[in-house]
Amino acid sequence: MPEMVNRPYEAAFEAHALANPDVLCLSADLTSSCEIDRFRDNHPDRFLSLGMAEQNMLSFAGGLGLAGFRPFLHTFGVFLYRRPYDQLVASIAYPRRKVRLMGFLPGVTTPGGMTHQAIEDISVMRSIPNMTVLETGDATEVESICAAADSIDGPVYARVLRGSVPRLFDTPIEVGKMRELAHGGDVLVVTAGIATEEAMRARAALDRAGLSVRHLHLNTIKPFDAAALLDHIGSVRHGVVTLENHVTEGGIGSLVAETMADAGIGKRLVRLGLRDTYAHGGSRAYLMRYYGLDALALVRGIEGLVGEEFGIAERDLDAARIDAVHSDVKAEAL
Repeated sequence: MPEMVNRPYEAAFEAHALANPDVLCLSADLTSSCEIDRFRDNHPDRFLSLGMAEQNMLSFAGGLGLAGFRPFLHTFGVFLYRRPYDQLVASIAYPRRKVRLMGFLPGVTTPGGMTHQAIEDISVMRSIPNMTVLETGDATEVESICAAADSIDGPVYARVLRGSVPRLFDTPIEVGKMRELAHGGDVLVVTAGIATEEAMRARAALDRAGLSVRHLHLNTIKPFDAAALLDHIGSVRHGVVTLENHVTEGGIGSLVAETMADAGIGKRLVRLGLRDTYAHGGSRAYLMRYYGLDALALVRGIEGLVGEEFGIAERDLDAARIDAVHSDVKAEAL
């Protein structure tokens, strides 16, 4: 099992802000839930609480960007684009303000149901001109997300993991560069966020079954290195399977499909994710199993791609990591 890191964002943001005096911390009344309560207490002169008024917060952040500050906005991801979409475009994206939108609880990482689950945020955010889109997949990427986002000359949206987060990688995010986690030649698997850990659970069982997997992890969704992806696709025999904590429309599955279509690539593509549905409440493990987002769903998707059954069951996969819905490192389950 991987090393678990408690509240990696908390220390990472404080260190980054202290090293960069123009960085300000904004909260939309979810301060402890976004791991910035210690920063609020230690540095009140750098902290602004805007309350449950996201439209105002985004407009205000655009003004701060115009004044030369680099505001980091903290709330659940779903509240950064559904409610304040017009302000997001007019006050931040259009004028290319250096606003960093730190979106917590991506996809089914919350039992809060439709109101709290950001399941179409990638499709919305990557369609907005001037917007950079990043996603964290482990504790190392959470620890490096502030520096990565702040390196961009323009607005950034980041899907951020919180609470107790596994450490899967040894190196920080490099904006625009995907991680090659396995180098097989039969099937290309492309994942992001929490789906990457699920794909890692499945790889050993697939290898024992005689299938050689090439595995890419995306932490930069926009801008996207299409040329690198095409090189990887050209290096596998059967085709591509994408697995994502997002709806299948507009997310990384669509990103891969667009890249293949633009280049005239005729290999097969299987896209796994939420299929035209909102998710209900439940634990992360339950929701990933119910909606076909976990390691076993990936195995079944690969079987469909290659036209062969491997006889792999849950017991053959690496052990699942079960997160407590309530814990000391999360202020609330939602």
